[in-house]
Amino acid sequence: MSRQLSLADAVVHPALGRNAKLERIAALIDWSQLEPIARRIRSGETGRPPYDALAMLKALYLQVMYDLSDPGLEEALLDRISFRRFCVFALDATTPDETTICRFRQEAAAAGVLAEAFAAINAQLEAKGLMLKKGTLMDATLIAAKHAPPKVSSPADLGARHAGEPGADWTRKGGKALFGYKAHIGADEGSGLVRTLVYTSAKVNESEVADRLISGDETAVYADKAYELKARRLRLKAAGIKDRIMHRRHKHMARLSPWQEERNRRIARRRAPIEAVFSAGKRLYGLGRARYASLARNAARAVAVFTIYNLRRASILTAS
Repeated sequence: MSRQLSLADAVVHPALGRNAKLERIAALIDWSQLEPIARRIRSGETGRPPYDALAMLKALYLQVMYDLSDPGLEEALLDRISFRRFCVFALDATTPDETTICRFRQEAAAAGVLAEAFAAINAQLEAKGLMLKKGTLMDATLIAAKHAPPKVSSPADLGARHAGEPGADWTRKGGKALFGYKAHIGADEGSGLVRTLVYTSAKVNESEVADRLISGDETAVYADKAYELKARRLRLKAAGIKDRIMHRRHKHMARLSPWQEERNRRIARRRAPIEAVFSAGKRLYGLGRARYASLARNAARAVAVFTIYNLRRASILTAS
C-alpha cells in the first residue's frame, strides 16, 4: 500500500489533529532505515494487498505508547488524525482491523522484528551522541503473569506451572512467592536510555543473564549484590571496565567491612535512576502485567515498551 498522502490530507488544516509528542518522535529518527526490517513481515491477510509494513510497525509502537488493546488500536487509527499521520495512513485510506493488527504483532514477535528494530533505533540514537556510555546500570523487575498463579499449599509446590502459560514461573521476593516473568535491562547512565534487554521467566536469577546486559563499550558497570560474581569482576577488569557491583556478605563473613558498606551505599546512589525506567514502563505502558500467554510474545512487547521509552526519553533530551 502506498504511503503517499491524498487530496483529503492536502485540504485539511495542518493544525487539525496535531500531536506534538508524536511529531517529535516522528522527526527524531530516520524511519526509512526500519523499513527493510518491517518488510520481513507481510502485513495483511493471505491474498489481500498488504498494509505497508513500516506503517504497521509504527502502529504497534502507538499501541504500546497508549496502552491500547487490538480493538482499541483499530478504533484509534480510524478516529485519530495524529495516529494516521504518525503511521502515514492517508485520511481517505483504509486502516488495519484488530485481526490484522494481532496477526502482524504475532508474526513480528516470532520473526524477531521488534528486537531488530530496537537495535536499529538505538544505533541511530547512539549516532546522535545520546548514548553517553559513562556506565551501565543493571537491574531486573518482576512482571506478573497474564493468568492467575497456580494454587500452591506449601513452598514445595512452587514448581507448579500454568498449562495455559508455560513460560511463566515462580520466584520469591521479600518472603513472598510471585508468579510471572522478569525483564532484565542495562540502562545508560546519565541518559537513562535502555541499551540492552533480556526477558525471562521469573525463576531465572539476575546473575544468569547479567553478561548479556553489558555492552562492552561503557566506562563502568553498576549493579546490586545479586550480580556479584568473582569471574564477572575479573572479566570487567580485563575489559578495562570499572567494576561497580555491590558486595554481599558470604557465609564465612560475619559482616561486610566498613569500606564495603560505604562502597555499596555509593553504588546504590549511582544506580538508583534505573528504578525510574521500570516505573515508567509499568506506570505509562502497562509493563507490570503480561498481556499474552507466550513468553516470546511478552518479550516482544517488552522490547516495544522500551523502544517507546527510549524514543520518548530521547525526544525530551534533544528538546532540552
